Amino acid sequence: MGQKRAIATSASEERLEKLLEERLIPGSNQEFIDKRIWDLFGETWCVMFTDLSGFSRGVAKFGIIHFLQTIYESQRILIPVLDEFDGILMKDEGDSLMVLFRNTNKAIQCAIHMQKACKRYNEGRSAEEQILLCVGLGYGKILKIGDTDVFGSEVNAASKLGEDTAKAWEILVTSAVKENADETTDFDFEGISEIPPGSDGAFRLVYTLEEPKWVVL
Repeated sequence: MGQKRAIATSASEERLEKLLEERLIPGSNQEFIDKRIWDLFGETWCVMFTDLSGFSRGVAKFGIIHFLQTIYESQRILIPVLDEFDGILMKDEGDSLMVLFRNTNKAIQCAIHMQKACKRYNEGRSAEEQILLCVGLGYGKILKIGDTDVFGSEVNAASKLGEDTAKAWEILVTSAVKENADETTDFDFEGISEIPPGSDGAFRLVYTLEEPKWVVL
């Protein structure tokens, strides 16, 4: 399985490199080549980027072992949630995850349940052991190169929102995510002023971390 994935990724990368080389030739029809690239690699996805709040400060204070433990624990509790909502983990780098979803609403619900999983995990733990998650979501047509890389304005916007703008417990989304989300009473959106390049708007997801309480009659 791993070998097949590597072959597919390598074939995609080689095809892209060949087209980019053609694009560099003086007098080439760049518009036509661009269309070929989008026809080959263009796909519509919801993109999620996650980050851990205060992570770098924690590493400086508590050392590399704490760094590794926090990454291990965050992935242990978050990856099962990604699987539950059909997220495809594309990359994990340090304390960040990049995940793709076909369904925007599943991506939003996944983000909410990831935050709830962190809340449950944090209960009774000291501040330095807690996992404080930040999430950014984008939606639109992107270039997906094999199973390792994605490129596009919504990718960049989601990365900016999740890794730079969002604070602990926040789920920030682009206007494209808001426009493609179904109406529900589970969450709402409020505009924010920090709009990332590549998006015409950005929003904070308004949701509750409280679990529903069951009443036994």
